[in-house]
Amino acid sequence: MGQETNTREYKKYKKESQVREIWRRFRKSRVAMIGLILLACIILVAIFADVITPYERAIEQHGADRFTPPCGQYLFGTDHLGRDMFARIVHGSRYSLLIGISTSLLSLVIGGLIGAFCGYYGGAFDNLVMRLMDVLMSVPPVLLSLAVVAALGADLKNLLVAMTISCVPGTVRLVRSVVISVADQDYIEAAHSYGGGDWRIILKYVLPNAMGPIIVSTTMNISAMILSAAGLSFIGMGVQPPAPEWGSLLNESRAHMFEAPYLLYVPGICILLTALGFNLVGDGLRDALDPKLKD
Repeated sequence: MGQETNTREYKKYKKESQVREIWRRFRKSRVAMIGLILLACIILVAIFADVITPYERAIEQHGADRFTPPCGQYLFGTDHLGRDMFARIVHGSRYSLLIGISTSLLSLVIGGLIGAFCGYYGGAFDNLVMRLMDVLMSVPPVLLSLAVVAALGADLKNLLVAMTISCVPGTVRLVRSVVISVADQDYIEAAHSYGGGDWRIILKYVLPNAMGPIIVSTTMNISAMILSAAGLSFIGMGVQPPAPEWGSLLNESRAHMFEAPYLLYVPGICILLTALGFNLVGDGLRDALDPKLKD
């Protein structure tokens, strides 16, 4: 009993040491820390959007205040319907982050399990699944998302489904390649010799030891999904008005780009900063999780 307790405590200490080491190496990158601070600010805005400004201000129309430039009353001005752009930007952050994070996590779960089983078992199952993934990857992700949304209808739920489908093939291929390299390690053979079941080995030994590149890829995918969602909303195939998603704000503002250019600048800058933040954090995680970098 005492030996088992000591073993658990040692494993816990080892994991904590690894986390501290990863954090130490991540902090060494000033660019990564800038990205982390930027993301933290955006996420806090999304979480406390209702505290910052009520949602009603984002949808209330004030015809007398149409195209009011940025001022004390309207920090980011008003649009063609007199709606407060600051409130629409603040509450639009929830839609953009929801789309980017949820689609990336869903594709990670679905594609991760499929890729893990393909890399672990191989054989006919692997060949069948990978040929299917090749077919899906032959279509550009945005075009595939557009086709799915066109078939199902343009709304938030269908947009999430479409973007998850477009993201799964790349995740499957990444996880499969990482699992193949991990599955040949000695500790996997030792787990087999102790009679460990396939599910237990995959979930407890294979996937945890392959999480480094998977985490980095998922972080990068979030920025790509945000940009893709903004592009689909920009052409009217994503989140539908009056929901204040950043891409739909760009779509609504393009007809007034000359008389009120600030309507394009603000959501465009928000999309740019959010995607940049996730990319910087992804680069920092890639360096921090790289076992070849010991300094």
